[in-house]
Amino acid sequence: MSPQTQAASRQVDGPLLQVTDLRTAFRTDRGLVKAVDGVSFSLTRGRSLGVVGESGSGKTVLSRSIMGLLPKRNTERSGSVLFEGQEIIDLSLSERRKIWGREMSMIFQDPMTSLNPVMRVGKQLGEGLKIHLGMSNDDARATALKLLQDVRIPEPEKRLDQYAFELSGGMRQRVMIALAMSCGPTLLFADEPTTALDVTVQAQILEVINEQRRDRNMSVILVTHDLGVVAGHTDEIAVMYGGKLVEKAPTRVLFANMKMPYTEALLNSIPKIEDPSHTRLNVIPGRPPDLVNPPKGCRFAPRCSFAQSRCIEEEPPLMTAEHPEHMYACWYPVGSPVHRERSAQLAEQKVGAR
Repeated sequence: MSPQTQAASRQVDGPLLQVTDLRTAFRTDRGLVKAVDGVSFSLTRGRSLGVVGESGSGKTVLSRSIMGLLPKRNTERSGSVLFEGQEIIDLSLSERRKIWGREMSMIFQDPMTSLNPVMRVGKQLGEGLKIHLGMSNDDARATALKLLQDVRIPEPEKRLDQYAFELSGGMRQRVMIALAMSCGPTLLFADEPTTALDVTVQAQILEVINEQRRDRNMSVILVTHDLGVVAGHTDEIAVMYGGKLVEKAPTRVLFANMKMPYTEALLNSIPKIEDPSHTRLNVIPGRPPDLVNPPKGCRFAPRCSFAQSRCIEEEPPLMTAEHPEHMYACWYPVGSPVHRERSAQLAEQKVGAR
């Protein structure tokens, strides 16, 4: 059975992935860094989830915590991670190795440092096929060739015998995608898969991931800082800030009716093609919170233009919006009277400054 058929044939009752109150912290000389602080969500088989936030928001640590890729030394982790109904948070290294590649895999951010520089592409792709699926050398090479064809690499036969440094950035990223999908995983993590690629190649890479997800009935968690990347390539979006989940909704619902001012600020920071040349970019003032000593109330309050005294004193829980699958953590969400009044004041100040 091919990896593609194997992945598509699996059936799961209930969510494929169920994360409950996941917490990951790192012990440092300054204290405990709470990188992931009480995150909960679920993912259905065949669906895609975008995890969005600035650098330092905890999104990469979240994905590595789920996969178990973090070192045990100086790391504290708690909560529950159910994968296909099995608790995997406390699995041993040998047990995790049975899952990695075959059940869940990851496209890492930088393929140049993730691919083995002294191993040819074909050998790297075939290694997991022989270990996990017991393929012969000939079958592994034939499957590796098919994988390169699936991710639309030109001259795939030639690429099998090349090294990573002989390929362009876009081709290296495609090899990473092929490597991650080689054993037919049920769940694929894509950690900033389009970083350092030009816009045209970014679109091609995202489309390749989408195609493979549909063909293999595979679930995807796409980690990025760019709301524009997830807009057309995910079914749901989870926004993280300061190690916490601050908004989660189906993609269309989020863009039609976002509630969290942080989500709105991320969207406003994206350059708009209709703006004149040299238009000043919108930025979020300040910097992300210190996760050793986070703010008492809402972690975004020190940077939020709409924050009130309650935001500084009380941490908002996740609340349900009009749509039952839309959750947000804000006392004065986008569209509330306080938000509208403050938005009008900011607009007047901007006009006055001109």
